[in-house]
Amino acid sequence: MRWVCIVFPQLAMDGVQRLHPEPDQPLVLLAGTPQRRVVQTANAAARALGLRPGQSLTAAHALSKTFASAEYDPAQIEHWQQFLAAWAYRFSSQVSVFYPRALLFEIESSLGLFGPWPQFEARLRKELTELGFRHRIVAAPNPAAARVLANLYDGLAVADDSALLHALAPLPIDRAGLNPQAATALSRMGLRTLAQVQALPRHTLARRFEAGLLQHLDTLTGQRPLALAFYQPPDQFDARIELNFDVHSHQALLFPLRRLTGDLSAFLCGRDSGVQRFDLHLEHAQAPDSVIKVGLLSAEREPAMLFELARGRLEQVQVTAPVRGFRLVAEDLPLFVPQRQDLFDDRPQQTLPWEQLRERLRARLGDEAVQGLRFHADHRPECAWQAVVDKHPCSTLNKVQRPGWLLREPTLLAEQGVQILMGPERIESGWWDGADIRRDYYLIQTRAGQQGWAYRSVGQSDGLWLQGWFA
Repeated sequence: MRWVCIVFPQLAMDGVQRLHPEPDQPLVLLAGTPQRRVVQTANAAARALGLRPGQSLTAAHALSKTFASAEYDPAQIEHWQQFLAAWAYRFSSQVSVFYPRALLFEIESSLGLFGPWPQFEARLRKELTELGFRHRIVAAPNPAAARVLANLYDGLAVADDSALLHALAPLPIDRAGLNPQAATALSRMGLRTLAQVQALPRHTLARRFEAGLLQHLDTLTGQRPLALAFYQPPDQFDARIELNFDVHSHQALLFPLRRLTGDLSAFLCGRDSGVQRFDLHLEHAQAPDSVIKVGLLSAEREPAMLFELARGRLEQVQVTAPVRGFRLVAEDLPLFVPQRQDLFDDRPQQTLPWEQLRERLRARLGDEAVQGLRFHADHRPECAWQAVVDKHPCSTLNKVQRPGWLLREPTLLAEQGVQILMGPERIESGWWDGADIRRDYYLIQTRAGQQGWAYRSVGQSDGLWLQGWFA
């Protein structure tokens, strides 16, 4: 088996920065008591100003006033780790968050689907960069080895157990995942690398150290399996963005909306689902939340489409109170069935598939603006169809020829030059609702070659009445 470990060294900062409208601006995360606020971490722009972790907020303000700050929240680290586990679930069913700020997942069974490891690794890096998370990636024959190797390397791929021993040998004692007390004791003994520890007699290590040391060494080399609990995706998506200022316009809400719909798409891809209904909550300080319901006729998960649909719904709502938070909740997550596509798509490059165009029109114009047609169980042509607002395709009529364009009102047809190709077909119906008809229908062709559908009332000689045209 082969395992991948992805370490996120700046997970807390990335989680805040990716939700910030200006991620390149100086930003620090603060911790500590209200009386003494301390810089927990700082981004590159803040470090360029001289800000460092451990500084007090007073000292940081003495160096610069032009930086933004946010709260360092350990619970958010767990939140983003779970979000990334949902993203990784699309690549493997064995995903674990056993280690903090890291993901483990088995890839041996996935290489046949996602290609050889260099191609697979490039895809992982591309998607993580688009999501806004810095990372280091290492592949190794077992998960424990992959995790400790990720302390020093980025992009390392260890193929087998013999290569693993060579990769583990130069690891410093303090970076090998050992218990801190054991690592300190080994360093005082003059040992600097993992190879020096592995060269010692096992009975000597067993006598001087707790059993966990030898167990960890055996886990690194694959002789002892690491007990992992695997991630299971939740049944709903619930994400929220706290706004640092009062928002009064739709334009300022587009950035958090794009980020939330992108996260929803990544979550759906991970669990191989789509979304058919979700709610946008605009949180106000002094008023109840404004809830915007977004409904689709079929399950979708493409991020650009979800954003456009939600944007269309959002722009129809008047923002009556300042918005302090933005939340997206999706509970209806059916299985996603991709639309069938032709091998050679002859559509112009800038056109949209019908499903996306339909949903965009509904979002812009309203749910009732886009309708389809469905046959109705009635022999009268003017009653044989009805407008519907759903995604079910129109059924077909077997061995019955009907025109594609039915006129709003039948018109008297001049019979000069009209040729009858087929008929009559008698239709007698409607006696139960007072709209009784008795007609003989004919397939006709005009002198210009157009084919139509015309009728003559039974027992009357008032000529042919045209009711529809064939394509």
